[in-house]
Amino acid sequence: MKKRFLLLCMLPVTSLAAGFDQSSWGKFEHDFEEKPWVEMAAQLPLAPKAENLLPFYVSATTDNRFFIDSASVTLGEDKVVRYTLVIESATGANNISYEGMRCSSGEFKRYAFGRNDGSWSKARNTKWEQISYKDVNRHHHMLQDDFFCPNGTAVTSREEAIKTLKAGARLSAGGTAW
Repeated sequence: MKKRFLLLCMLPVTSLAAGFDQSSWGKFEHDFEEKPWVEMAAQLPLAPKAENLLPFYVSATTDNRFFIDSASVTLGEDKVVRYTLVIESATGANNISYEGMRCSSGEFKRYAFGRNDGSWSKARNTKWEQISYKDVNRHHHMLQDDFFCPNGTAVTSREEAIKTLKAGARLSAGGTAW
């Protein structure tokens, strides 16, 4: 009885294996292979306006203030979060840069720097740089962990990034997130 049962169980497996086309296995693997990452071309935004600046907290060890221009935030098909960063020194001087952040690799890149007349100057070093924790001016680390890459993955939309930045601004001002 056991031999017949075993034989009956093996029959469907052997008939499936006999009819399996080996050439389709290559297509199956190809469909699930990881595709090489390709960066999209960045489009420079308009110069930031004061009413669009969202502050975010970085550290008690810096006198600088940090802002993201909400009008510039995008999430590309390449999963890069692009944004304009404004850093205001204690004396009122502003440093403006248009940047991108790759959450999957923990990197950021500067595309351009803002000029006083509202135009952009292309960054000399346009290579992706690893985001590392720093005691002072750790703004990229904060943007990565708290706003653009929660749990190591990119936000799902521009709206999610802005909502998170706005919630962070309320928290740093002593309010509540929700």
